[in-house]
Amino acid sequence: MLNDMDKTVLFCNYYRQWVEVYKRGAIREATMAKYMMTLKWVEKLVPELRICDLTRTAYQQLLNDYAKEHERQTTLDFHHQLKGAILDAVDEGLIQRDPTRKAIIKGKTPKTKKIKYLNQFELHTLIANLNIKEEPNWDWFILLVAKTGMRFSEALAVTPSDFDFARQTLSISKTWDYKGEGGFLPTKNKSSVRKIQIDWQIVVKFSELVKGMPEDKPIFVGEDKIYNSTVNDVLARHCKECGISSISIHGLRHTHVSLSQGYFWDSLSDCLR
Repeated sequence: MLNDMDKTVLFCNYYRQWVEVYKRGAIREATMAKYMMTLKWVEKLVPELRICDLTRTAYQQLLNDYAKEHERQTTLDFHHQLKGAILDAVDEGLIQRDPTRKAIIKGKTPKTKKIKYLNQFELHTLIANLNIKEEPNWDWFILLVAKTGMRFSEALAVTPSDFDFARQTLSISKTWDYKGEGGFLPTKNKSSVRKIQIDWQIVVKFSELVKGMPEDKPIFVGEDKIYNSTVNDVLARHCKECGISSISIHGLRHTHVSLSQGYFWDSLSDCLR
């Protein structure tokens, strides 16, 4: 156990065991992967650093070395993922004083940010360019995300039973594990469980699409593994064909949030007629 370690243990070994004891099984796999990436950087930057030698200067140097290859926000995340383990080490008497106190967060100059959302005209143009067939395809998926603002994993998990066509709502209560072995997972947090209002054109379109489909099976998930990049490529191709700004599927979520949902979404429905 952690409290059995002595002060000469390597910091990277302490951190590895801390993550396994306190984080494994308590956080989402995606978050766990970030902790494991932090561990790899610790092993790379300070492989010989003993926990008893983790002073404020040594810790600041670790952050500085990490910041040479990362932007400030990424360095801040790195700091936060290390701090919990270090404070526990202080509590356990392995470190005399908190070395993270007054840490200075640095980082590379951020890259030019890509356009994250479309304006009204661009979204009109994109929707009109979609090839909505009788069978589910990624154009159907793009349409659903654009009209609801769902996360990628949430949209993948949508089943026919999630639609309440009579009340014009769509229930979001789960996500799809597209990064792992597949299968349903909980939403990002409790507040992510919600019902989304859908317009009557989506009701008409999707009520026809899901006829005969298994009620509890995802509409857009087949036998092949799904990659976020595959859908982003389809979306990028449509954007290029339309001559509009190229965005990602997540950018459609930004677009939905940025645009008013009143008259704009009513007028956008005309594109589906």
